[in-house]
Amino acid sequence: MSAALNWDEDGKAWPNREASRFVEAGGLRWHVQVMGAGPTALLLHGTGAASHSFADLAPFLSRRFTVVVPDLPGHGFTETPAYERLSLPAMAEGLGDLMTVLGLSGPDSGPILAAGHSAGAAILARMCLDQLIRPRLLVSLNGAILPLHGTQGKLFAPLAKAFVSSGFMPTLFAWRARKTNFVAQLMRSTGSTIDEDKFAHYATLAGNANHVEAAIGMMANWDLKALEPDLSRLEPKLLLITGANDRMIPPSHSLRLRRILPEPRLEILPDLGHLAHEENPDEIGALILDAFDSIG
Repeated sequence: MSAALNWDEDGKAWPNREASRFVEAGGLRWHVQVMGAGPTALLLHGTGAASHSFADLAPFLSRRFTVVVPDLPGHGFTETPAYERLSLPAMAEGLGDLMTVLGLSGPDSGPILAAGHSAGAAILARMCLDQLIRPRLLVSLNGAILPLHGTQGKLFAPLAKAFVSSGFMPTLFAWRARKTNFVAQLMRSTGSTIDEDKFAHYATLAGNANHVEAAIGMMANWDLKALEPDLSRLEPKLLLITGANDRMIPPSHSLRLRRILPEPRLEILPDLGHLAHEENPDEIGALILDAFDSIG
């Protein structure tokens, strides 16, 4: 494993740095941001990202909630677990341990709102199904919850496993990210337009081989086929938010989810892509609060 990101160097300009803390839980040292006051809201980023993804949405929601934003295992500044612990159930369990250590896991202090971007939405769904959290509202932000269809779905995990097992590929990926316009091309593939500061944080992550290896290891361990049959048992109210321009997880994915999930609310936003919550955090935040308040 290559050297991990250094908080004092790579994290010196990290968004909401003043809210950051490092916590030992489930055998890992986690980087987690906690801000605001009130009932708990848990926000989870997607594969390859980190807590910076909620740089604006977290403060917006912190006006009403105690917002908790961890870096997933191996991502950003959280320690990397053993390879097999990068699976969906294991990451859900690890996050449950983190919430327990933070004192935010019981019936009176656990999250009443949970929002996940991309793969983060799948982790939250697993946490709900395993009774690790019991939110009133579960929000999927361009969620990657169902297995991919077609050739992409068939090749996704095998290619990721080959990538990780090669040993040198994460280092090559990180080198390319630092030396070429590869990160810019990757951002364009999301269908989103983000500002230079947000772009710089993605470039920092993509240029670190340790982060890249963990992100690909997560993809290699991902099994959404095992999650799909359980989705109809989800208990919280559901809000699906998707960007019409998302080229990674297109709106058709949320339309498929709407047929499976129990009475979800679906919002398709024009002109926004996979990183919709970074492009327009105020609009996303307002939709979340409206959905939460409508529960009664």
